Amino acid sequence: MQLPFAESYKIKMVESIHRSNRNEREKWIKEARYNLFNLRSEQVFVDLLTDSGTGAMSDRQWSEMMLGDESYAGASSYYKLKNAIADITGFEFFLPTHQGRAAENVLFSAMIKEGDIVPGNSHFDTTKGHIEFRKAIAVDCTIDEAFDTTLDHPFKGNIDIEKLENVFINNSGHKIPMVIITITCNTSGGQPVSMQNIQQVSQLSQKYGVKVIFDGARFAENAYFIKKREPAYADKTIREIVREMFSYSDAMTMSSKKDAIVNMGGFIGFREEELFNKASVFNIMFEGFITYGGMSGRDMNALAQGLYEGTDFDYLETRISQVEYLGKMLKDAGVPAQFPFGGHAIFVDAKRFLPDLPKEQYIAQTLAVELYLEGGVRGVEIGTIMADRDPITRENRYPNLEMVRLAIPRRTYTNNHMEYVAASLINVFERRSGIKTGYCIVKEAPILRHFTVELEKVK
Repeated sequence: MQLPFAESYKIKMVESIHRSNRNEREKWIKEARYNLFNLRSEQVFVDLLTDSGTGAMSDRQWSEMMLGDESYAGASSYYKLKNAIADITGFEFFLPTHQGRAAENVLFSAMIKEGDIVPGNSHFDTTKGHIEFRKAIAVDCTIDEAFDTTLDHPFKGNIDIEKLENVFINNSGHKIPMVIITITCNTSGGQPVSMQNIQQVSQLSQKYGVKVIFDGARFAENAYFIKKREPAYADKTIREIVREMFSYSDAMTMSSKKDAIVNMGGFIGFREEELFNKASVFNIMFEGFITYGGMSGRDMNALAQGLYEGTDFDYLETRISQVEYLGKMLKDAGVPAQFPFGGHAIFVDAKRFLPDLPKEQYIAQTLAVELYLEGGVRGVEIGTIMADRDPITRENRYPNLEMVRLAIPRRTYTNNHMEYVAASLINVFERRSGIKTGYCIVKEAPILRHFTVELEKVK
């Protein structure tokens, strides 16, 4: 018989999790003001809030933790990480930061000023937040196909070249400091960007004298999809594809808590020493000295090892196959989700799931709460609450996609857990006609409100 697929790792340590009941969950989510971020971890059975920093580190990563050099300046751990980044990405210059949004803060402080225009493919929450905090404008140039969740398109993270050029034409060059390519594109459903599209964006940006910056949090997963879906790269290794991807960019930010499989850490990679020097000033101000930048030596060691493990094909195939396993169960049951399935998460289409719920009642948030109540599964809203208010009008922004993201931590849960998640969501789907009302906001922050928002049930 044909050998079945099996994970490329075995389990060495386990952590107990509490299986709660419906009455407990109703009490807990009410006390959390219907914001899943406010739940305590022990109140969650399967936690798919994020894949950021929630993965299981390997024995080799834990070994590297013990070898960390905690010297304030010039630690060997810094040089170990520097060599790994240069080897895998090709960036000679880099600054360590404590996580991805810190990398954005440092780089954008050096590059973005008030009134600037920053085009890209569906900027994620912290990216847009950092842009708008500086009174600049994020312009979404994602291809239209990304917003049809039923359409089978291999690279829904692609930037629409015509849209991008229109931004260049309609704005003088000095107002556009960068184009951001997010790989994979989280907001559009963990969707990859093709190598062809990366090349096209690079060529067009060079024509108009604009730098190309990658948000590389899930760069390895993007490379996997290029290998599987772009015929010219079928025989290339993941690391060969990664080196070519980054060759088309001027710099990158990285939340290493994703594809480097660590609990904390990030960095900025630079092509040019001039930009590195400019950003170094802000790194010292916000993060720490340039050879530790908010990270301990042990964390830099684990990150360096994680970059190699995260770009291993067998690991990536195991990781992405588990996401696909959950997606297929939901699809077979008729649950609407972004298709094809992304690299790190399943994105449930809340508009199609709850078509009669008014958008003013936060459709995706309503669905996320119902999933928690059903099975203790914590996902996250990628929709109107996360889209924030327009910085000028202060009106709600209603995005094209209202999603509940089920982000799967790396090497953490088994396929039995995926079956439990699927059953929980399918149960909600089968009783969806009974979900008549959603939520209203009673308290919110002026920016990035979704982390701390407080809600109540619409009466």
